[in-house]
Order: sequence, then C-alpha cells, then structure tokens
Amino acid sequence: MTAQIRTPAMQEASNSANFIAADLAPPAEWNRGSFQVTAAAFTVLFCIVGMALWGLPFYYDFMVQQFGWTRGQVTSGNALSKLVVGPLFGFFAGWMVDRFGPRRLMLAGILMAGAALIGLGSISTLGMFYFFYMLNALGYVCGGPLPSQVLLSRWFERSRGKAMGFAYLGIGLGGAAVPWISHTLVQHFGWQAALRALGFLILVIALPAALLAKEPPQAKKPYHAKTSVSPVALAEFTEARNAFTTVPFFLLTLGSMFSIAAVSGAQQNLKLFLSLDLHFAQGQAARILSLVLAFSIAGRLLMGWLADCFPKKYVMVLIYILVAAAIPLLFAGRAPAAIYIFAAVFGIGLGGDYMIVPLMTAEIFGVQLLGRLLGVILTAGSVAEAVSPWLVGRLRDTTGSYSAGFLVLVALGLLGAASAAMLPRGKQSA
Repeated sequence: MTAQIRTPAMQEASNSANFIAADLAPPAEWNRGSFQVTAAAFTVLFCIVGMALWGLPFYYDFMVQQFGWTRGQVTSGNALSKLVVGPLFGFFAGWMVDRFGPRRLMLAGILMAGAALIGLGSISTLGMFYFFYMLNALGYVCGGPLPSQVLLSRWFERSRGKAMGFAYLGIGLGGAAVPWISHTLVQHFGWQAALRALGFLILVIALPAALLAKEPPQAKKPYHAKTSVSPVALAEFTEARNAFTTVPFFLLTLGSMFSIAAVSGAQQNLKLFLSLDLHFAQGQAARILSLVLAFSIAGRLLMGWLADCFPKKYVMVLIYILVAAAIPLLFAGRAPAAIYIFAAVFGIGLGGDYMIVPLMTAEIFGVQLLGRLLGVILTAGSVAEAVSPWLVGRLRDTTGSYSAGFLVLVALGLLGAASAAMLPRGKQSA
C-alpha cells in the first residue's frame, strides 16, 4: 500500500477531526447546535436557491410577452450576472468563508437576494433587469450553497452526507412550492407584484434562521495564536496550491461544470418550452415545475444516503447519468406521460447534483481548505450555469426549435459522468 501524504496542515486538520469526533461522536454528533445549523441551512437554501434561483424562470414567459424580449435576452440575465459575479466574487467568497466563517457571508447573501427579487418586480428595461439579476447572483454566491456546504461539512464528519441531504431538501421544497406560490400571486396581483412579494418572503424567512445559526466548533480553535500563525499559514498555502494543481481537482471541477450546465440549461428554459412552445396553461406548467423539484427531494434523500453507504465517486456518476438520460424525454414533450417521466428522472438527478460536489471534495481533499476549493469549483460551475441556458435560448431563437439545444445538454451530461468516472475513490496517496 502507498503511504498517505500528511502535511502539517493535514495533521492539524486530523487533530481537529479527532477533537471533534471525541466531542461530537455519534449519537452526540447530532446535538442542539448541529440540529440548529442544519435547520438554518435548510431554510436558507429553501429561500436562496429554491425560491430566488429556481423561482425566477417561472417569470420569463411573462417578460417575453410583456416587454417583447427574446428567449436569449431573458436567459442572458442569468448568463451575464454569473459571468460577472462568479469570476469576480466566487473565489473571494470562498476566502471570506475560511477567514470570517460562513454565517456572516450567509447573512449578506440573504439581504442581497431578497433585494434583487424586489427590484426585479419593478423593472421595465433590460438594463435594470441585468442589474438586479447581478444582485441576485451575488446573493446566491454569498448566501447559497457555499456557506451552507462549508458550515455543514465543518459541523459533521460521520453524518455529513445525511446532514447535507436533509439541508438540501430545502432546495427541493422551495423549488416545489414557488411555482404554486407564484401562480397564485400572479393570478391575484400580477407577475411584478408576485416577484416583489417573493423578495420580502425571503427576508422574513431566511434572516432569522441564519441569525440563530452557530459557527462550527473548529472555528473556536486557536489557529491564529502568535506561536503558530506562520507555520500553519504556510502549510495551508502549500496544501491549497498543491490541491489546485492535481488531476482529481481538475476532473472534479470539469465534471461539476458539465453536469451543472446540463441541469441549468434544461431548468432555465423549461417554463419557456412548456408555455410558449408546447402551449401548456400556466397551471399545467406550474405543476411540471413543481414536480421536478418535488422529485429532487427524493433525490437528495436517496443520494445523501447512498453517499454515506457507497463510494461517493459512483454516486456522482449515477447522478450525472440520470440528468443526461432525462433530457431526451423532452423531445416527446407533447406526450404528457413523457413530461411526467422527465420530471421524475430529472428531478432525482437534480436533487443530488449540487449536493454531491462538496461531499466528493471533502472526501478527496478533507475539510480544512473546503471553502477555498469550493470557491473555485462553484465559480467554474457558475460560468457553466450561466452560459448553458443562454446558449439553449439562443439556439431556440435561431433555429425555431429546442432540439439542438437539448442535444447539447445531453452531451454535457454524459461528459460530466465521464469526468466523474475518472475520479479517485478517496484521499490522495503518495
């Protein structure tokens, strides 16, 4: 067997893990503080991702019809905002998480996401649309998966997959609820007032939950004592540099980008496809969108359990294959049965897609540098998440059909699965 590399930073992380394991060993790992943190992550993901991110595409067709914008234009808000915000702030947000803790960044993200939806409910020009979409993307980077993933990864060790799976149920429940909430609000008050109401809901629900959450126990360890600042900082810098240049990190980033592109390209265009191409009624479209996110709940539970029981690499491959396999069903979209099967398969794959990346990152590289590693991975993923929906929308505008765009998404999903299949099963060895 090969010997495992153990740098000083890894030894420090190991000592921290042993300390936490002794203090929080199952069943004590699930105590009042960890339950509170998991509930806070659940609530914030419900709002920031379920409502703010997955809820916005519900309104695209209203913007096309009222303002005369094209599909490429309404999906370009997501593209432009993430291409600007992701590269500029993604790595910085990861550094902020490691330096100041995930809770503070989460609070800032909630404020920005709520303000963005309130602003998007008052727009009339593309310029304001882009501005508030950028604010929403910044809220997602600061308050979405990154701080929640780091918070949970540092609180939990043996039950990390289960905790992550439960917290990520918030995305599924939020995404399943927001089409019906939006549909009801639109019927009574119009689509712009509905968007403003969603923004206020995010502030009212998510802010108290984040304020009650506690920083992970590791944050209390005296890493910055005068006698240990220089050696530990140097070791962490060296370990981070080494991690960023490894083949597994490249494959993990690439696989995540491909699969997120497939997921986002389908999800961001789904309401446009159902409403404007297949001429589904608003209630029917809301039902399909809600079913996708409802099935993602089962996907998160299932994939979280599988990640604790089997090698996470194979769970990642399964998730990416499910995403790729679901999209061809949209070619038979005029058959209701095909759309419902798509909702089930795609929803299960979507449920595990975002959750598996931090689990696999922690599995290969440990949790000590998780914020910085995820900052880069999520920044790269945000670029793919931005470009893919816009590309699919542009292909629809130029060809008059979604067929070419859907084929691109299938290819991206398969490339993601191939990248995941080449990952190692565990930590790096010398």
